[in-house]
Amino acid sequence: MNNTIAKVFEEIASAIESGSFAQKKKVALTTLGSEHGEETLIEGAKLAKKLYPNMDIVLIGMKNNTGFETYETDCQDEMYKIMEEKLDSGEISACVTMHYNFPIGVSTVGRVMTPSKGKEMIIATTTGTTSPHRIEAMVKNTIGGIIAAKAIGIEEPKVGILNLDGARTVEKVLKEIKDKGYNINFTESKRSDGGVVMRGNDLLLGTPDVMVTDSLTGNVLMKMFSSFMSGGEYEVSGYGYGPGIGEGFNRNILIISRASGAPVIANALKYAFDISNGDINKIAKKEYEKLKNIGWTDIIAKNTAKKETKSETDEVVAPEKEVVTGQISGVDIMELEDAVHVLWKNKVYAESGMGCTGPIILVAEANIEKAKEILNKEGFATA
Repeated sequence: MNNTIAKVFEEIASAIESGSFAQKKKVALTTLGSEHGEETLIEGAKLAKKLYPNMDIVLIGMKNNTGFETYETDCQDEMYKIMEEKLDSGEISACVTMHYNFPIGVSTVGRVMTPSKGKEMIIATTTGTTSPHRIEAMVKNTIGGIIAAKAIGIEEPKVGILNLDGARTVEKVLKEIKDKGYNINFTESKRSDGGVVMRGNDLLLGTPDVMVTDSLTGNVLMKMFSSFMSGGEYEVSGYGYGPGIGEGFNRNILIISRASGAPVIANALKYAFDISNGDINKIAKKEYEKLKNIGWTDIIAKNTAKKETKSETDEVVAPEKEVVTGQISGVDIMELEDAVHVLWKNKVYAESGMGCTGPIILVAEANIEKAKEILNKEGFATA
C-alpha cells in the first residue's frame, strides 16, 4: 500500500515537473548481444536517464543492480519474446534492440548528426527490405522517412533523393504521387545545379531532413556517420538505425548496431521516446490512408513495369551521326541505352554519356525538345 502511494506521489511530482499529466511512456532496452558487453548497454541507459530524466527506461536482460526496472532473462530468444509481448500489451511503448527480423515491407529509418553543421538528418532506410524491387523500395522508403520525421516533430520534412541507380525514376514516381495530392516537400541540392537528387556534399551538409536511399547504402552511411571518428569499432554519434516502418506494422522496434557505444544507445532511447510521444503509429496509419486514396501502388506499378526489351530494340539502326552537344538528364542509368534506342527508332540521333550529376543523353541542340517529348511519351523520366 505504501509503495503504491509513493508511486502515485512520484508520478504527480514528475507530471508537475514535465508539465504533462499524460500517462508516462516506457521505453525498453535489450541488454544481451553487444560486442562491447552488457555494461556498455547499461552505461547507455544511465546516460539517457541523466540527459533525459523524464524518460522511463526499462531493461530486458540479465538480473542487475542498476535500479532500472528489469524483465529478467539470460536467453536471447526469450528476450525477444518478452520484448514482443510487452510491446503488444502496451506495457512498453518502444524498444531498442540489436537485431530483429522485420517482415518484407518493413525497414528501419535511421537518424544521424551530419558533420558539416551538426544538423540532424534522417536516412531512409538503413536495414530491412521495404520491397524486393529497388525503385518501389526507395519510393516506400521515402514515406517511411516522412513518417519518422513527423513523429519527431518535423511537420513538413524536406525530402532529397541520394544520387544512386534508380534515383531519377524514384524522383519521377514521387512527383507523380505529389501531383495526385500527397504532399511531399522536396528540397534542392546545395550544388549550383540544384535539383532534388542529392550529391555527397548534401550528405555532409544535411541538406534534406529526409535523405532517401536503398537500405544497403543507408546501412553503410549509418556506419560511416556513427563511427568514422572512432575507427569503426565503436559507434559514437547519431541515434542508431531507427524504428522499423511499413504499412500495417505497429511494433515500435528500433535497431542499434552491436558496435554501438553508450552515446548512440542513449540517443536511440531518446529516438524511441520521441516517436512514442509523437504517436508514430497514428501518423503512419494516416499517411498510408492518404496514399491509398490516391492509388499510389498503381503509380509505382506503372512506372516500374518493364519497357520495350533490348531484343526488340537491338535491330534498330542509328540515324546518320551528327554533332551532339545538347544534354538531357533524368533518365535512369539502367534505362539509358534503351532510351537511346527509342530515339534512334524515332529518327533522332543520340548517344549516352555521363555528366557531373549522373547519366545523360546527348543529342543535337536543335533536337532537345523533340527528344524529351519522345522519351516522356515512352515513359522515360527526363529533367
